[in-house]
Amino acid sequence: MMAVEVLQTVSIITGISVFLAALLTLAERFLLNYGTCKITINEDQVLEVKGGNHLLGSLIQNNIFIPSACGGRGSCGLCKVKVISGGGPLLPTETPYLTNEEQEDNVRLSCQVKVREDLVIQIPEELFSIREYATVVEKIEDLTHDIKALYLRLPEGEEVKFKAGQYVQIKAPQYGKSTEEVYRAYSIASSPSQHDCIQLIIRKVPEGICTTYVFDYLKEGDTLHINGPYGDFYLRESEREIICIAGGSGLAPIKSILHQIEEEGIQRKTSFFFGCVGKRDLYYVDEMKAFEDKLPNFRFIPALSGAAEGDDWTGETGLITEVVDRHVTDGSNVEAYLCGSPGMIDACIRVLLSKGVAEENIYYDKF
Repeated sequence: MMAVEVLQTVSIITGISVFLAALLTLAERFLLNYGTCKITINEDQVLEVKGGNHLLGSLIQNNIFIPSACGGRGSCGLCKVKVISGGGPLLPTETPYLTNEEQEDNVRLSCQVKVREDLVIQIPEELFSIREYATVVEKIEDLTHDIKALYLRLPEGEEVKFKAGQYVQIKAPQYGKSTEEVYRAYSIASSPSQHDCIQLIIRKVPEGICTTYVFDYLKEGDTLHINGPYGDFYLRESEREIICIAGGSGLAPIKSILHQIEEEGIQRKTSFFFGCVGKRDLYYVDEMKAFEDKLPNFRFIPALSGAAEGDDWTGETGLITEVVDRHVTDGSNVEAYLCGSPGMIDACIRVLLSKGVAEENIYYDKF
């Protein structure tokens, strides 16, 4: 009986806390007026913005695009800027993504900093070259039951130059029950030598604002706004063996890297481990086999962790970490590129380290 009463009390307190937090948010949005605030950037540019918005959104509204793979939800930790003054205290939502050195150096997550007063900030100069493009959706292709490929054409005379492995952010406009524009990050799957069109691979996320728009609302011929490119996940120049590991839509940046390897005639030994649950989750198998035909030092190793009896599967089985563990023996001269869920990547890193791969030679893109 006592336990029930405790649970009821906790539930009531939690409910009141949630209600008060929502009330405060509404009050700040509709009742508080912060007026016009100034954002001084790198000591030489001043923006005048309406107070009350988060810093990330205020910068985007002025065509200054900061990397944000989660679209400003505070869960990716990429939208870092240095706030010299005016940002308020560091929030608990920021500390998991900031090292002690970054915290001491006034680095903040721009999606968590509210513009309530004048701010002085610093951002990397290269971000000023990030642009927004109004692309046309030339083709939408079903790759699996929950993965689509988007083929986007840039406006005539415009081009985007990127490194294989980088990503862009797409903007989902207001639609249906979504009452605001949102940005989400997706890796580029096409060749970096193509500058007037790009390919994205997008996996549907249940109740995901952006993927719901892509899967249920976006049509061929529509205009889709993107900005970028972003990211430091790209092929390094060395003579080391290359190991790529991906799952699901994580194939996208690996495919772009393989295009680069082919077009630049890179002769390094390369292996691509691709993990899926069942055969219905596999895609681009023929394309990967084509790379094997064109690249004598490349091999493609797909694996199913939950192959069903009807899958008629004779390839590798088990978790992708188990497959990598079986195939990789000496990692002392290996460079690894991983793309997929945080859990998969963390598990793969442990396996690679156990094989002798140096931690500084492991590059990854978590989503």
